[in-house]
Amino acid sequence: MSDPSAQPPGETAERPGDSFVQSFARGLAVIRAFDAQRPSQTLSEVATTAGLTRAAARRILLTLQTLGYVDAEGRQFRLTAKTLDLGFAYLTSMPIWNLAEPVMEHLVAQVHESCSASVLDRTEIVYVLRVPTQKIIAINLATGSRLPAFCTSMGRVLLAGLDEAKLDEVLAASELRQRTPRTVTDPAELKKIIAQVREQQWAIVDQELETGLISISAPIRDRQGRIIAAMNVSGNAQRSTAKQMIRDFLPPLQAAALRVSTLVALRG
Repeated sequence: MSDPSAQPPGETAERPGDSFVQSFARGLAVIRAFDAQRPSQTLSEVATTAGLTRAAARRILLTLQTLGYVDAEGRQFRLTAKTLDLGFAYLTSMPIWNLAEPVMEHLVAQVHESCSASVLDRTEIVYVLRVPTQKIIAINLATGSRLPAFCTSMGRVLLAGLDEAKLDEVLAASELRQRTPRTVTDPAELKKIIAQVREQQWAIVDQELETGLISISAPIRDRQGRIIAAMNVSGNAQRSTAKQMIRDFLPPLQAAALRVSTLVALRG
């Protein structure tokens, strides 16, 4: 009988239940071990990052290599382009993004600024669709990009869709660090801001994520009125103030978000 205390690093003896497939969870941990900072790693590095033993990491890497998701050159392992299939499976399985893209393209043509859509994943927003005009932010944003929810306008719209208990949980788990001199990091103040967003049904963030970046967002809802995504328009502080963005961009943004919500409801 195996010793439950002999767990690989980063794992606990607690089991979610008989339906939990640990080997599958470990495989996902290995895939997530690779990122922009660590695109190529040795077996030992993958094991450390994923919190696994070398033996477990080796079996998973060789399995992924056989399936075409990992390539090896010498002692270095890296993901292949085939892993993109995993992310695009989500996008193609959600017809909402096919519906939203032409609406967002029309909005960009109206306001001449970039437009994005995102969903909430725990403490972060994940970009699922982006229609750019020009680069206005040093962060390279694309489908799959992640940003903290607490200091982004789309994040605050999505957080406004949570109940109070879940909101407290997300804020407690968030790394509320100062990203610019304007970043709000106090949990109590954030809750006040999010309560206002919930009431007015839109959010604006003025240079809290990055100096020079202003973003305004509105919710996308399902048939039951639940917030399932957020849509934003991003602007440069040198071109537009927050007040100007509210005046010029909020009405067409809200109309676009409502249009997508209506299409989602009709799609059923």
